[in-house]
Amino acid sequence: MDFTLNGKKVAYTGDADRPLLWVLREDQELTGTKFGCGVAACGACTVLMDGSPARACSTPMSAVEGTSVTTIEGLNGKVGEAVRTAWRELDVVQCGWCQSGQILTATAFLTEKPAPTEAEIKTAMDANLCRCATYHRITAAVARAADIAKG
Repeated sequence: MDFTLNGKKVAYTGDADRPLLWVLREDQELTGTKFGCGVAACGACTVLMDGSPARACSTPMSAVEGTSVTTIEGLNGKVGEAVRTAWRELDVVQCGWCQSGQILTATAFLTEKPAPTEAEIKTAMDANLCRCATYHRITAAVARAADIAKG
């Protein structure tokens, strides 16, 4: 199974049912993608597949064939950098476990919706859980990232 990972071609020859999460963490040594719940409910394992958020813990490698996967380690571009900057400016991170998934979800959202309302931000980020409950800072950071990305 061939796919692109953070801009580089990767060939995977293992079990087609193996979750992408473990290929990223164990085979590729990209540990920014976190294991949270293991049932695609929390969002800690969120990566971007062809620019859209995907839960790596429940995505079998058979579904990755021919796609482009971006992890937190490979996030770049105007919107991605704006999100990272906003996260730092507003000191969003507490424990940090969910943050790579939060950042990737926010980046995909702002790429699709560059000038969101607060309600739209909350709806877009609702599926990503934060056990430290920094939701108000996450919402503020997504709004700030939209401003930064506008220039």
